[in-house]
Amino acid sequence: MVMNKNEALETLGKPLVIEHVFSAPRTLVWKAWTDPGILASWWGPEGFTAPVVKIDLREGGSLVLCMRSPDGKDYWNAGIYREIVPPKRLVISVSFADDKGKVVPATAYGMSPDIALEMLQAVSLAEAEDGRTKVTVEHFGLPTGKYLDGARQSWSQSFDKLERVLAGLRDRP
Repeated sequence: MVMNKNEALETLGKPLVIEHVFSAPRTLVWKAWTDPGILASWWGPEGFTAPVVKIDLREGGSLVLCMRSPDGKDYWNAGIYREIVPPKRLVISVSFADDKGKVVPATAYGMSPDIALEMLQAVSLAEAEDGRTKVTVEHFGLPTGKYLDGARQSWSQSFDKLERVLAGLRDRP
């Protein structure tokens, strides 16, 4: 039996849901999620950088990124774009990886074995009032407890960074 996309998401349990309204038009917010240079400028919590971001933006295409902590530790992720509906929705399977993009368990980074080997991130972008954009991220595959709380904090800080990046992009001539 083949599962549809919604059934596949449900098998990963209840997601972490993060919502934020950005003071930017949806086309610009979409670009921030799909342009490697812009994504690198905001991805990760405060103090983290993303020195490597590679995007093959097509269904079945890959996402490879490296998130570097303030102390210089690299955390690699590899993903596959499962659904792309410009400029409304992205669904990406995401896994921890090594620096060659090979999937590794979260334990390779000293994290819980309860973190799913493959997580899903469903990103929805909706037009809001006054030319703003509401982004909703559903992050599937995280265990409850400190990792879920840490992911919530990371997304919040990443979105703060994204808000600053979007302000700079809006202000360009």
